[in-house]
Amino acid sequence: MPPIPGSGLAKGLAVTLRTMTKRTVTAQYPDVQPELPPRTRGVIGLFEENCTVCMLCARECPDWCIYIDSHKETTPPAAPGGRERSRNVLDRFAIDFALCMYCGICIEVCPFDALFWSPEFEYAETDIHELTHERDKLREWMWTVPEPPALDPGAEEPKEIAAARKTADKLQAQEEREAQEAREAREAQGPAEDRSDRAAGQEGQE
Repeated sequence: MPPIPGSGLAKGLAVTLRTMTKRTVTAQYPDVQPELPPRTRGVIGLFEENCTVCMLCARECPDWCIYIDSHKETTPPAAPGGRERSRNVLDRFAIDFALCMYCGICIEVCPFDALFWSPEFEYAETDIHELTHERDKLREWMWTVPEPPALDPGAEEPKEIAAARKTADKLQAQEEREAQEAREAREAQGPAEDRSDRAAGQEGQE
């Protein structure tokens, strides 16, 4: 069925009329903070312990706004007769947010989960050079990264959490077992001391 002539114009006018009848709401920022969506792209936080200086984020960045410096250190062998190993140690990790276009490629390509989105957006500066955040500043943004939601409410918990809980339960069971053994030892020691006291008293009477 061909569309009715003028139906598109009527739909557009209907949207305009609905919008005109709604009450205008003014966001009282900065006195009232906005409610941001969970996946807001505000700033990038760095979890330094996970970074292996693989340079993937810097190489894949379209704007070349990630600066990484590192040096190599030699670690002694883990076992006697082993060989020494070298590892990269992070010296500098900086992101120039004056160049960053918030594409998120660096976060996606990081194989070790060292970069995360933070919803924080209040980091304006009067000097453009101050928009280059060093690793200390990027580490501070990590405290504002929200906890990721579960992909499926009925899904199994992550293996890392399950392993951590299993270890904690095992340690708790071991502590309870040791405490129980200590109580049994004290209880067994008590009657023995009572019998020795009674024996000593009988010998004194004789």
